[in-house]
Amino acid sequence: MRLKYLILAVMMALAGIAGCSPEPRSVTMHEPGVYKGAKDPLLALKNQQELIDRFKLVQTDR
Repeated sequence: MRLKYLILAVMMALAGIAGCSPEPRSVTMHEPGVYKGAKDPLLALKNQQELIDRFKLVQTDR
């Protein structure tokens, strides 16, 4: 009877360990008013007309 509980406990422990991911976690510390995401390549354009055109394509129904 004790052997069954021991096997059950070992299987539960192995299932818990198997659920863990080996890849590292990264945490972004946020500050008010500071965007720390990826840079938008369209914002670097000298001519903002492409952004305006995209906006007009999507927002015409509003």
